Amino acid sequence: MEKKTLGYALTGSFCTFEKTIAEMARLREMDYDLLPIMSENAYSTSTRFGKARDIVTRVENICGKSVIHTIPGAEPIGPKSMCDLLVVAPCTGNTLSKIALGITDTPVTMAVKSQLRIGAPVLLAVASNDALGASAENIAKLLNRKNIYFVPMRQDAPAEKPNSLVADFTAIPDSVKKALDHIQSQPVFQ
Repeated sequence: MEKKTLGYALTGSFCTFEKTIAEMARLREMDYDLLPIMSENAYSTSTRFGKARDIVTRVENICGKSVIHTIPGAEPIGPKSMCDLLVVAPCTGNTLSKIALGITDTPVTMAVKSQLRIGAPVLLAVASNDALGASAENIAKLLNRKNIYFVPMRQDAPAEKPNSLVADFTAIPDSVKKALDHIQSQPVFQ
């Protein structure tokens, strides 16, 4: 089987970085070639969950490539067929909404637009405190969009955060295999 290249994009749900980076490493161990992409905020913001430079270094070490972190850097992803699949993990409500509305103002949204323009699949791992609130209509829009797939997700703390959804990051490898075959992992909502 031909080795597949995955774009792996991170946006600003910093509390999920440990989980998504662990899955990134698992995908690398499964012999996928990985192209790292980060939003400006994910690339440059240090938080209580880690220093930006340390996170970027970890991602680059796993992938063996420099992180794409600019809009011009992400634009050729589609035209040059750089990825068989683009994974956005975590995909914040902000990024999700921009994708649904066709807004291309970050490296990650540019990567998604670039990937979709060639008819290649995109897999979203949602992590948003407003996914069942302001972002719910955008999830619905994207569920009906061609070449967009979701990692199964669930409410992470319904009593404290009733509008919050987070992807099951451990389901990313299985969801990748399915999305490469243009199949949506089920159930979408656990």
